[in-house]
This record gives sequence, C-alpha cells and structure tokens, in this order.
Amino acid sequence: MDKKERDQLIMKYAPLVKNIVGRMTYKLPIDAADREDLVNVGIIGLMEALDKFDQNRNVQFETFARFRIRGAILDELRSRDWVPRSVRHKDGKLENALNALKKNLGRPPNEDEVARYLGITLEKYFKILDDTKDVHIVSREDLSPDYIESHGVGDVMEAVNEGNPFDLFAGEELKHQLKRVIEELPLKEKLVISLYYYDEMTMKEIGIILDLTESRVCQLHTQATLRLRSVIKDRWN
Repeated sequence: MDKKERDQLIMKYAPLVKNIVGRMTYKLPIDAADREDLVNVGIIGLMEALDKFDQNRNVQFETFARFRIRGAILDELRSRDWVPRSVRHKDGKLENALNALKKNLGRPPNEDEVARYLGITLEKYFKILDDTKDVHIVSREDLSPDYIESHGVGDVMEAVNEGNPFDLFAGEELKHQLKRVIEELPLKEKLVISLYYYDEMTMKEIGIILDLTESRVCQLHTQATLRLRSVIKDRWN
C-alpha cells in the first residue's frame, strides 16, 4: 500500500474513530482536549490496523479496525484510571447481588428486590447505578481480532472478567450465546440494549423513544450490563 492510498483510507475511516470515541466516552468526566487526545490515539489504532490487516483472513477490514481502535482507546483510558477503586467496588457488589438473587428467585430480580437485598433504599440503589455507569465504558477489551475465528472458553472468560460482555460481539457463536442471555432480561433493559448496541442510538435518543429520562436510560443500561456479565460468568464457570 502506497502513502497516498494509506492516507485516503485514514481519511475514510477517521469518522469511525470519532464515532467510537464519542460512544466510549459518553458521560465520562473529560473535556474536549482529552477527547481530541483519544481521537489521536484511535487514529494510531487505525494505522496499526492498516499495517496488520490480513486480507486472507475471513474478517472484514472495518471489523478488524474497530477492534484495534477500541483496544487502543481502552488502553489509554485504563492508563488514566478514570474510575476510582471505590466505584469498582460498588460495581462488584451490584453484580454479586444480581447474580445471587437470580439464583434464589429463578428469574432476574427487580430493582426493589435488589435494594432490599443490599439493605438500602431504592433511591440509594439508583444512586449507585449512576455512580457505576462508567465502569463498563472504560473496561479493558481483551479480545483481539484473532478470536473472531478462534475463541476458546478461557479467552472468553478473561474478556468477561475484565470487560463489558458486549465486547464479545465478535464471532457468530458468541453472538448467539449472548442473544440467549439478552432474551432473559426485563423488557425495558432488553429494549435499551437492542437500541444502543444494534441500532447504535444514543442514550438521549433511546429516552425519547421509551419516554424515559436520559439518566434513567443510563441506569437501565448499567443494570442490564451487570446482569449479563454475572449470568455469562455463571454459565461458563
């Protein structure tokens, strides 16, 4: 690939980098300069994708590039440690509560049941959801493009343990597995997940469709992500 062709491809996929940065840093406490830095990091990831892409593999370039771009941005976010340890602790408590209650009840618990299990008010429970919403956005994505064609349980579990379960949406087998888990979610959470990850709507747009506040949509997204992560861990342990 000559320099002219390479520059043209970088220009073509630059909007993709900005889109990924925007979705990954949604609601994070960072300013315009930090976001611009992350765009530059994403461009570097895009350039690495151009260098390492193998046309002989059964993977589209955009899929490969998304992994490289997201991986570069997530590594940068992780190095800056946007999420305090106390918030990660709360995140773990919520996940454990959701998992324990699901086992006891035989179904996903509702918010009142989770609040009672934790010994807190519903208002306090919503506050914790608000506090932990960014944990999943800045989690580490360990699945590389190589896993698209080869993904063992050990690799999958490593990704689940360290990241958002939706990062596993590479490869048809994992898509089908996660689809089954998503079907178990409460209706509103299922709708939020579908609109956000499949239709790529913003939280604000989803709120308009579901007649909910943007904050409430964020809470439902966080809760759904925690449910999925705990269910997937349990299913594959």
